[in-house]
Amino acid sequence: MLEIKNLRKSYDANVILDDISLSIENGEILSILGPSGCGKTTLLNSILGLTSINEGQIIYGGKDYTKYSMKKRGFNIVFQDYSLFAHINVEKNIRYGLKNFPGLSTEEEIQEMIELLDLKPHLQKRIDQLSGGQKQRVALARTLVMKPQILLLDEPLSALDGVIKENIKARIEQIAQQLNLTMIIVTHDPEEALTMSDKVLILNEGKIAQFGSPQDIIERPADQFVEKFILNQLIIKKEKILTLFG
Repeated sequence: MLEIKNLRKSYDANVILDDISLSIENGEILSILGPSGCGKTTLLNSILGLTSINEGQIIYGGKDYTKYSMKKRGFNIVFQDYSLFAHINVEKNIRYGLKNFPGLSTEEEIQEMIELLDLKPHLQKRIDQLSGGQKQRVALARTLVMKPQILLLDEPLSALDGVIKENIKARIEQIAQQLNLTMIIVTHDPEEALTMSDKVLILNEGKIAQFGSPQDIIERPADQFVEKFILNQLIIKKEKILTLFG
């Protein structure tokens, strides 16, 4: 379990995150949702260890990780721009991080991940020969072979649309289930958050507006901000989302 207790982050008098507390079970998908500037990315970077916090604790598996470096935490992130290496092919991109950690993943595990993400036909291609969805799958594979304890995803579907987006959503859910891997996703899209997550955290001006299951948020919005931000944006898609919950 990942627990965040009373987390606070500020830069001088500018408070970015204020008293953030929540818990995520192993294997759950959490989406962090909110308007621009609400603190989503800062929270993601704080969990990762890229950004230090002023107050509070980050606890994983009952152990206090608050002062651990990013490397020592054993979490990993897939950035919005994928951060793939254009000068090497797909297979070398997937294996790149393992050069410094020989034996971390066995050859069998690497091949299983390639199969899971349907990348076998693309292993010898250059990155510029791939579609957006294929690049996203390569970035996921490269990260997953490093066996992160928690996988963080920054706007993983923002550059995708249509069938490709639905395919990547399904892959992410499949990975979480098969690997029992906790995932934390930053997204600006309420539909993504509500349809692919076990829990949703809605931030407003650095504070928790609501934290709960997608069904709770749809059926029992905490206040007018949540109702306006979530349901008004989804008025056309609301019927589709509600069918997921009977």
